[in-house]
Amino acid sequence: MSFLISVVAFAVVLGVMIVAHEFGHFAVAKLCGVRVEVFSIGFGKRLFGFRRGDTDYRVAMLPLGGYVKMAGENPMEERKGDPHEFLSKPRWQRFLVAVAGPAMNVLLAIVIMTGVYMVHFETAEFLTRPAVVGWVEQDSSAAKAGIQPGDRIVRIDGVDQPTWDDVFLHVVINPSQSLPVTVQRGQQTIATNVTPETVGVERMGGNVGWAADRPLLVADVDPGMPGAKAGLQAGDEIASLNGTRMCCVEQLLDYLAQNKDKPVRVGILRAGKLLELTATPVLNTINGDTRYRLGFAPGDRMIVEELPFLAAFGQSVEVNKSFSFLFIEVVKKVVERKVSVKQFEGPIGIGRAVGAAAQQPGWLPLLSLTAAISLQLGILNLLPIPILDGGMILLLLIEGTIRRDISMRIKERIYQVAFVFLVMFVGLVIYNDLVKAVPGLAKYLP
Repeated sequence: MSFLISVVAFAVVLGVMIVAHEFGHFAVAKLCGVRVEVFSIGFGKRLFGFRRGDTDYRVAMLPLGGYVKMAGENPMEERKGDPHEFLSKPRWQRFLVAVAGPAMNVLLAIVIMTGVYMVHFETAEFLTRPAVVGWVEQDSSAAKAGIQPGDRIVRIDGVDQPTWDDVFLHVVINPSQSLPVTVQRGQQTIATNVTPETVGVERMGGNVGWAADRPLLVADVDPGMPGAKAGLQAGDEIASLNGTRMCCVEQLLDYLAQNKDKPVRVGILRAGKLLELTATPVLNTINGDTRYRLGFAPGDRMIVEELPFLAAFGQSVEVNKSFSFLFIEVVKKVVERKVSVKQFEGPIGIGRAVGAAAQQPGWLPLLSLTAAISLQLGILNLLPIPILDGGMILLLLIEGTIRRDISMRIKERIYQVAFVFLVMFVGLVIYNDLVKAVPGLAKYLP
């Protein structure tokens, strides 16, 4: 059932994004007087549809997106000189047709997130707050950089006054890279550098050795574990252990590792009252990670937003703009070989993520992921790679600059090289997907 949900959700999400993309090309092509021969939802054999004017509107057998076929769009085919052919149109009109597809994907992301902000959007409160460090791991990169609990991160990787959300994102995209950080300590400003460790098969940036100062809430309690036996309840806030203030789950686990199986006094806040429980930690293994634990799942205070239209639209634009720059930065770092190409997800990885989001409660996870994928699809299609829309835009700009068409022989070579590059890239990301998805294959990933 889980696999079926993932497949259906992936087909729907991918279909919506690609149909939106192709509709952008279709609508602008029609406005520019280009004859559109086919507008297809899906690929392969035609199942049913209708013809209106010059266009065959059809539904095809494979429901994975769709395509638009315009008259005379293939530069390799013989042109008839028809004024309604794509290549017969002025360059500025062809430019608009090319850019309309990616623009629709960006617009779709903005529309989806506007709706989310209007209806129901929730996020962890601490992610929106100034990045105040609550705990620093001994001998970590943060500790070696001189960062201390209570320091406020006022600049990271060129971003001023970052929230914890900003900090986490810039750590992820800078694996094994020296990351410039400026912290405020009282009246003192300290500039230093930290180096995020790589984590997982994707080799993304991970542990720096700091943790956010935030309330340590109990989301759920494991029956039979020390916390439950001591009377710990969901909704409690763990304030201290043996009188030592606890500001994050990382600090609590570190404290328990040093305390081992000795009883601890657990100070908790419950309904505004300070209570104290006594629990004896036990050595417990979860997903191969063996630690001393009390037996609870941590949680966070959540912010729920239901914004009016204009505020929701503005928030959506800002969030999508921020993620656009971040995605471009990741692509740049991949080209510079500062970030592994393994961070890119192929169809299998995207399908797994969509399936996981579809099985979470509510529509928010799936809609947010759909918006993110649509935005990335739009940006990817604007990359100056022939065959992609961005490649066509680049060639049109070059031709507009030199005031003549590039020769067909040169275009053929460009498209041939681009096709080989895309096939290799797609093969690489699918290979990465398989390695991540199939246990035991990770060791074969270089």
